Amino acid sequence: MRIALLGSTGSIGVQTLDIVEAWKEEMEVTALTAHRNWELLAEQARHFEPDCVVIADESHYKELSEALADLPIKVYAGSEAVAQVAAATNVDVVVNALVGYAGMLPSLSAVEAGKKLTLANKESLVVAGDIIIERALQNRVPILPIDSEHSAIYQCLVGEVSAPRRLLLTASGGPFRRTPAEELYKVTAAEALKHPNWSMGAKITIDSATLVNKGFEVIEAHWLFGMPAERIDVVVHPQSVIHSMVEFEDGAIKAQLGTPDMHLPIQYALRAPLREHSEEERFDFFKNSTLTFEQVDNERFPMLSVAYDCLRRGGNSACVMNGANEVAVAAFLRGEIGFMDIPRVITGALERVDFIAHPTLDDYIATDGVARRVARELLFK
Repeated sequence: MRIALLGSTGSIGVQTLDIVEAWKEEMEVTALTAHRNWELLAEQARHFEPDCVVIADESHYKELSEALADLPIKVYAGSEAVAQVAAATNVDVVVNALVGYAGMLPSLSAVEAGKKLTLANKESLVVAGDIIIERALQNRVPILPIDSEHSAIYQCLVGEVSAPRRLLLTASGGPFRRTPAEELYKVTAAEALKHPNWSMGAKITIDSATLVNKGFEVIEAHWLFGMPAERIDVVVHPQSVIHSMVEFEDGAIKAQLGTPDMHLPIQYALRAPLREHSEEERFDFFKNSTLTFEQVDNERFPMLSVAYDCLRRGGNSACVMNGANEVAVAAFLRGEIGFMDIPRVITGALERVDFIAHPTLDDYIATDGVARRVARELLFK
């Protein structure tokens, strides 16, 4: 299996390389890409010896090239090169572990080239799910989810001949599940980055705190499993032991359980339908004797409802939400706006950006640019 790993220096990318290392007799990395962390990318390239590496931030091309000058590894730079390696002839599987909108075009490039796509980049489907799923079906290529929630649903559906009645995505509730609404206006970035269960990158951690991430997972589930919004529910499950569930017409509910660790869904996406040995920590029922469930507080965390609205409305709505969110989260992490300014900027952008009912790929690209411009205008209003 020849793998192109997009976003190799992030949390999912690093854990994917753990899997490759464990299965090095059967897996080979042919391409590694990173956004700007050229030092770690160079270190990974020396260890795994891919055919090529790509640094998306072109300002680091010289440093990366010099660091790998003594090796026969091709070095490229720029976002277009990331999409190109996803379609390369020496690739069987693309692992898209990029963060944000940057992952959309590489996902599209992969399915158009007939590559199996293992997807941790939910924004690909949030932004342009209709186009990506259509091209994947046309080319008869699988998209296997890496997100723990969607992997859980996928695992619960394997072997079933009956369609599910309902999908239940679990959510930890984030670090502010019990925080009074008035105190959310005082939240700092440092506090928001302290996720209670998962170790993730900064952007996704903030998205989890606002529940934007869970809203995007609802949209992703719609595209991956063909379920309408009214048959996708979110259940707050603070322990993050049940990763998600599927309910069937007879009332049976199947759940996938495990430790809050991404190695299992990554390995399953790469090795499915096989279940093979892993050295990762095993779940202990006696250390996790209590599992609880709650409803989402939509008044304190309005972004989940906004995501549902975008899914129901369709068109370029979710693309607008994503672009505005990326701008707002970046500003919050820089200390320029408050935590509750994130939903303000997103809702403001959705009100101001023109709605397109049946967008083309060019429309999605243009919408992302407009949404970001409008969001930047709204930051300090």
